[in-house]
Amino acid sequence: MREGLDQWSFVLAAYAVAILATLLLAGWSWRSMRRAEARRDRVSGR
Repeated sequence: MREGLDQWSFVLAAYAVAILATLLLAGWSWRSMRRAEARRDRVSGR
C-alpha cells in the first residue's frame, strides 16, 4: 500500500519562507536607508 504525499504542507512552507524572506529584506533595506540618511545628514551638517 502506497501513501500519497500531501503537497499542501510544502506549499504552506514555501509561502512562509517567501513571506519571511520578504519581510527580512524590507527590514534590511529600511535599516540601510535610515543609516544612509543619517550619514548624509552628518556630512551635510544638518
